[in-house]
Amino acid sequence: MAALVGTVLFAALLPATGRAARVAEQACDLAVALLFFLYGARLSSRETLAGLRHLRLHGLVLVCTFVLFPLLGLATAVLTPTPLTEQLQTGVLFLCLVPSTVQSSVALTGAARGNVPAAICAGTYSSLAGLVLTPLLAAWLLGAHAALSPDGLARIGLQLLAPFLAGQLLRPRVGGLLARHKRLLTPVDRGSILLVVYTAFSAAVAQGIWSRTTPAALLGLLGVLLALLAAALAFARLGARLLGLDRRSGIAAVLCGSQKSLANGLPMATVLFGPEAGLLVLPLMAYHQLQLVAGTFLAGRWSRAPDTSGGTPLDTRHRGETGRPEGAISPPDVHRAPG
Repeated sequence: MAALVGTVLFAALLPATGRAARVAEQACDLAVALLFFLYGARLSSRETLAGLRHLRLHGLVLVCTFVLFPLLGLATAVLTPTPLTEQLQTGVLFLCLVPSTVQSSVALTGAARGNVPAAICAGTYSSLAGLVLTPLLAAWLLGAHAALSPDGLARIGLQLLAPFLAGQLLRPRVGGLLARHKRLLTPVDRGSILLVVYTAFSAAVAQGIWSRTTPAALLGLLGVLLALLAAALAFARLGARLLGLDRRSGIAAVLCGSQKSLANGLPMATVLFGPEAGLLVLPLMAYHQLQLVAGTFLAGRWSRAPDTSGGTPLDTRHRGETGRPEGAISPPDVHRAPG
């Protein structure tokens, strides 16, 4: 959070302009490609396929992410008491099209004593679906802001899909190396995201971002984001009960279904919106912080509550010498999942 705020302030004080802006944009393109290559290289196909047994949970998360959120995003344009600027409203709708996250939802699910393997797979499926659904929904709902021309489709393929598939193909060769040096990858992941933020906000500052945003619009944005988060949490929890999910799977569904991925959303925004991405990603960045605060509060509350579910499949399976259920994903795999 501190790094994101610091990067925005740095871009406001010293934005990249002229030749420096072109260099930053090229570096940003390379960083996005590297980010999605690492996602593909760290994603285990075997574990992803093994998670298909939680079909009701995954279906609920996908409905929350790509049906409920877009409908809520469209509703905010009509129901928001304090009018947002056009770019902030577009940013809210784009936020609603971004896939769920893996890293934070898995960490919070574990802290809440939820179904961690199911959370890993739910976030992974959402991220994979988002590679296709997010650009298509953006082109449909955002109109001219994210029109997918043949050049735009080619750019998405080259910057997002191609590196991801290359990572999957090369995973047998580089997966072990990445696993051994996963601590060194954290600066690469976060550095890539911060570079995307700096490049986007530098372009926005050059276009006069602050002169087009009012304090009333920012307060209205905060209210809209809180309403979106509350609605997503309530819908996911109700859906988990109606589908008969056990307590641990219900926790995973609520946390995964209400989360949005900053790591996936920011690179997609730069590809879809180009120089206009600066103010458009502000709602996503703000929502990311709100979901972490709310998720941490809920995880702490659920971790202290007694488990009255009467046991889950993870409880009844035979445990080996490690103390984990057979077939459960070990802790290192959590860090190899894409975020």
